[in-house]
Amino acid sequence: MRIDRAILAYELAKRGMRQKRLSELSGVSRSTVSAIACGKTIAPDTANKIADALDMPLSELVEQVQLRDAHARR
Repeated sequence: MRIDRAILAYELAKRGMRQKRLSELSGVSRSTVSAIACGKTIAPDTANKIADALDMPLSELVEQVQLRDAHARR
């Protein structure tokens, strides 16, 4: 699963939040948060922690290409 980097950057900026604070709020390591911001694939539970920390639905953070692919497999 991949979080959309542009949306993540926008949401962090909107909240005046840095990756370090997101790491603290989500319980996800700083290195993982940095990897997410660079477009690395992550586990669904990690993505949920990030979405929860940002108080937003995961569906708004996940890359849209991935969502289309998931629907096509059904």
